Amino acid sequence: MTRDMNFVPIVMENWPRAQMFYYYTQIAPTSYTVDVRMNVTVLRQTLKQRGLKFFPAYLWLITKVMQGIDEFRVGMEDGVLGIWEQLTPAYPVFHQDDKTTSLLWTEFEEDFSAFYENYERDTKAHGDSHGVLTSKGIPLSNAYIISCIPWFTFQSFSLHNHGIKDYYFPSFEAGQFVKEEGEEFMPLSVTVHHATIDGYHLKQFFESLQESMIHPEEWL
Repeated sequence: MTRDMNFVPIVMENWPRAQMFYYYTQIAPTSYTVDVRMNVTVLRQTLKQRGLKFFPAYLWLITKVMQGIDEFRVGMEDGVLGIWEQLTPAYPVFHQDDKTTSLLWTEFEEDFSAFYENYERDTKAHGDSHGVLTSKGIPLSNAYIISCIPWFTFQSFSLHNHGIKDYYFPSFEAGQFVKEEGEEFMPLSVTVHHATIDGYHLKQFFESLQESMIHPEEWL
């Protein structure tokens, strides 16, 4: 069997999380959700100045930050557990005509401008197609779910996956921006599987994400 070079199988005997993975998948299957607020003041201002949309920047940033944390990229491929070098954001597109959504995905690019162009291309070509999936088809094996509820903000959001087997990627949900004392904040909810991600890894993620939002000039 030829395996994607971007997918590295995990050798359980050498994996520090092997016992935790077994416990949280076989003995006490556990997922959990953490809700935080991200300061998006500088990011939104910079994007507006450059005439860029927030949503594709949100997709790119989340995916980019996960690239630096192995535990966020653990998944299954052909029944084998491993770590993907890179994940692909899969996100809903909203249809104004019937108020439904369809799942679309865009291949990640290290260069933000290249990803932004891919996003614009995908939404233009497939954004109007209805159904559970858009006309682009089934997401890639390394796709994770990321979404946004733009109509209201929240303090807590809980995602229930009803026991989807062998799915370990995190899922993300953002909410409407909130203005407080001249700054803007975005609620962000992250649902993870305890077999692969602990609180420490979330700490790493949130700190890195906030830093990237404060300094968009480093990647725009």
